[in-house]
Amino acid sequence: MKTTTDAAPAENTQIPAKASQTASERFTNAVMAEFSSTVTDVELTNFQRKLCQSYFIKLDQTLKDNEKKRMAQTEQYRSALAYTWDNVNMQKLAIDTVCWSAIGLDPLQPNHINIILYKNSTATKFDVGFIPGYKGTEIKARKYGLDVPDDVVVELVFKTDIFKQFKKDRNNPVETYTFEVTDDFNRGEIVGGFYYHSYKDTPEKNKIKTYTRADIEKRRPDTASVEFWGGEKDEWVWDQSKNRNVKSGQKIKVEGWFEEMAWKTLYKAAYSVITIDSQKIDDNYVKVIQRQAELTENKVAQEVLANANKEAIGFEDAVVVEDDHADEASEPLPTETSFEPITESEMAQQSIGNNGPGY
Repeated sequence: MKTTTDAAPAENTQIPAKASQTASERFTNAVMAEFSSTVTDVELTNFQRKLCQSYFIKLDQTLKDNEKKRMAQTEQYRSALAYTWDNVNMQKLAIDTVCWSAIGLDPLQPNHINIILYKNSTATKFDVGFIPGYKGTEIKARKYGLDVPDDVVVELVFKTDIFKQFKKDRNNPVETYTFEVTDDFNRGEIVGGFYYHSYKDTPEKNKIKTYTRADIEKRRPDTASVEFWGGEKDEWVWDQSKNRNVKSGQKIKVEGWFEEMAWKTLYKAAYSVITIDSQKIDDNYVKVIQRQAELTENKVAQEVLANANKEAIGFEDAVVVEDDHADEASEPLPTETSFEPITESEMAQQSIGNNGPGY
């Protein structure tokens, strides 16, 4: 009969511990080690550890999806840099993962935060960028905001709706509005929208901001995906002689999800305008601000920010990916810039489902 003193050989004592660790747990430990070697010792909360595993799962899937697309291209146009963990800038990723997880954004939750890959030609690595979605913007504002409203109302106004705002003046101490939907299932086209900040105990601080449809549409970036905003795109057809897809010269009308995109634009604007309380800013938020500044300073990153989510205005939270019908020959060859974007398309098909982008 064996007793509790029986033990495996010394050389095998570490095997069960290693085998019991999942890939996401090993990633979390690697993030902690990389972060500590670069900045300082870090002790993650249980919640942060859980979020770090979410970042691993999301990034791992993103790498696999992009590698699949890369290998589907003909060798002539295929990028030489494979989408693998060996080609990820882990030092930068470790810092960003710790900071964003401390803020509380979960990449596996819809509209929290989006992952974007940049090819850093100088380091021959992929840098991983993070762009908050409209829900992520709300979480950040509520955690670090100076004077966060008790309630935020975001509405689109349609042609048959009856809307009237009442601005604050000497005869009206509380800013407010009236809004009536007259035809629930046939409201007509979108004519504008608004957001409203309300304060329960101090209603004199209530604030309304209105947008015309033109105001909303001018916030649509030039590089926005028509799959999201609607519009026209090039038609691609198979050319038997060239053995690949080519542009037909015709355009295809895409209905898109304009209503959802317009509402998200207003929603993110409603929270982006909330002033950050300097007393609440911690080291993690400072690093996030620095990262966003780095993105803004880089021309390529500016294009991605315009496509995925501008800090001050806000657009769709999904990162755009390559059209399945696009011809690999149509994409520009790599340039000599320090950063090369993963084409304007890279993750949109992952985000567009039957219920719309990001839902």
